[in-house]
Formats: sequence, structure tokens, C-alpha cells
Amino acid sequence: MTNSIVLLLFFLTFLEHGLFFQRVSSLGINYGQVGDNLPPPNKVLQLLSSLNINKTRIYDTNPQVLTSFANSNIELFVTVENEMLPSLVDPQKALQWVTSRMKPYFPATKIGGIAVGNELYTDDDSSLIGYLVPAMTSIHAALVQTGLDKYIQVSTPSSLSVLQESYPPSAGCFRPQVAGVMTQLLSFLRSTKSPFWINAYPYFAYKDSPTKIPLDYVLYNPNPGMVDPYTKYHYDNMLYAQVDAVIFAMARLGFKDIEVGVSETGWPSKGDGDEIGATVANAAVYNKNLLKRQLHGEGTPLRPNMSLDVYLFALFNEDLKPGPTSERNYGLYQPDENMTYNVGLLSSSSTSSQSSTSTNSFMSITSSASTAIKEGKQRLMTCVYLVAIHMIIRRPY
Repeated sequence: MTNSIVLLLFFLTFLEHGLFFQRVSSLGINYGQVGDNLPPPNKVLQLLSSLNINKTRIYDTNPQVLTSFANSNIELFVTVENEMLPSLVDPQKALQWVTSRMKPYFPATKIGGIAVGNELYTDDDSSLIGYLVPAMTSIHAALVQTGLDKYIQVSTPSSLSVLQESYPPSAGCFRPQVAGVMTQLLSFLRSTKSPFWINAYPYFAYKDSPTKIPLDYVLYNPNPGMVDPYTKYHYDNMLYAQVDAVIFAMARLGFKDIEVGVSETGWPSKGDGDEIGATVANAAVYNKNLLKRQLHGEGTPLRPNMSLDVYLFALFNEDLKPGPTSERNYGLYQPDENMTYNVGLLSSSSTSSQSSTSTNSFMSITSSASTAIKEGKQRLMTCVYLVAIHMIIRRPY
């Protein structure tokens, strides 16, 4: 009995001093660099570290980033640019790419994945599609040859427009035009145990049909949600429905065992006149609610016990991105490292007026999540104290 009480008190000490630390391993952020006023990579590393984010995705293999992130706790998800795919079909050129772009930096720089291209199946240049899987195969073979395949996965992000149907989720299926090459891709992913990455933006669906799609449903706010009429699964947000539609689409091609992750999702804080919903308020709510879900390690209704890996888009507003105004306004931060809006990420290095009152505090993943953890810890401590008292009272003398 005495030993039990000692163990309980030891456990309480751990709780009291905050030695149980919760890290959201399923959350990453996209670090785009299409701007002429962004901070240097070493400053970006400091920002990410202060936010306690340990995964980031870049859209190239920028040697400055790879060097700056050495000996840090942040894992990089790097990208092979679309235009490089034809040359990397050649196994020798793929080996040269791995030995010059990956091997010199690994393992000092944590590299967890290579994205071969980006949205190839929906890119304007459809001529590159045929090169995708052969290039992925050659790059993976080069990783095997250099002994890096145990540490670095190979995949490719697709946009949600690869789906012919996405509603309800159980009707999910790929477009006929890509079904053949998609089978090749899924076969590769299964054989290498790599995830299928999807760029999923509920914002686009809302922008196109604001009178038909409830805003609360796409923002993860409390709402009635929808029930898939075939599976009877209940969905209270669109992102999970989109992910499950992809899972059903893969299953229709005979692939039921491949993990699905979200390589991009976000909400713009500014847009053109016809970009309905692109506001600071909506962006803040979307990303704050997404962070809460990630903290809880949620899975989708179809895979409730498998936490969903998500890369938030994006770290910074990028002033040189082409397209509508929204494309330049997805960042949580301005290039000067001031917050665009506060989603609850509190950084000791932040100079934003929105977080000026907390510049001396250590970052917590989200302020609301931090409160939830604190409340949960207090309830747990109370329970442990009661158990300890009960054991002492019942102890025979």
C-alpha cells in the first residue's frame, strides 16, 4: 500500500511541474517562398521553433533552408519541382539528385518526405503526368541505393479535383481521365508504405456555393453537419468529408490500406470582390478550429482511430504569387513576422500587437488547447488526490 501511495505522489509531481508535454506530431505547416520580402531561413527556423511546430513543407530543395534547419527538431518535407520530372525518370539522374540534394544534408537535417511534383494530375501541363510514377520509382530506388529509404518517404500531393465525385463521401471516385495513372501511383504508394497526400480547401467549395454550403460546416464551428446516406457516418466539417471521399475513391480501385494525409489546407484572409468568404475573421476561425482538432489527434469518421496528418497553408503571405488576391493572403504571418491574425499560436519572438501581451511567454500550440490541457490536468490531479486519500483512509493500522 505504501508503495502505491508513493507512486501516486510521484505521478502528481510530474503533473505539477508540467513534465508531461503534449506535442502535436500530426500538424505541420507549409513554408512557401514566393516572395521578395520574406525573412531568411534561420529566422524562419526560430519562428517555427518558438511555435513548437516540428514539421514543415517546402516547395523545392533550397540549400539555404536545408542548411539552416540542420540540428533542429523540425522535419522537412521537400519537393521536386514539376519541370524536373522528365529528367528524373532516368535512374542515374535520380541517383545524382538524391546524392546532391538529400545525402549531404541528412541526417543533420531531418528530411521525412519527398513530394515528387505538386498537383500533377490537375496541372495545366498534362504532358508531365506520364513522367510522375516513373520519376517517383527512380527516386525511391536511389534512396534505397543510398540507404535513405528507411527514413524518407516518396509521394506526390494531388488536388481534390482528381475526384469525379466527392459528395457524399461514400460516392468518392476518381475522374476517368486519371484512373489509370492513379492505379499506378497507388500501387507505388502501397509497395513503399507511403501516404497519399491531398491538397484540400473547403474554402473553394464555399466560395463557389455560398448559398448552398453552410459557413459553419466549412469552418468547423458547431453545426448540424451531414450524414452520409449510405454509411450513416456523421460529418461536422467538410475537410473530414473530403478526406473520406478520397479514401472511398482509392477503395474503388482496390486500395483500402493506404494512409491519406492533407498536404495543404487553409483559408485566405483577403480576396477579390468575387472571392466570397476570404476575410480575416473566417481565416482565423478556420485555422484556430483546425488546430484544436489536431491537438486532439482526431481521425475522420471513416478512420476514427487514425490521426490525420495535416500541413496548414501557409506560414507567410507571399507577395509574388500569381493569381487572384487570395493566393497572396493565406499566411498566418506577414513577412515581417507579425501575425496576420491570432489563431492562438503564441510565440516569444512575436512582435504582433495581437500577441504583445504575451511576448515573454513560452509558446503553447493554441491558447484554447492550452486551457483545455490545464483544465484536464487539474481534473486528473483532483482524481489522483482523491484516490490517494481513499487509499490512506483504508490503510490498516
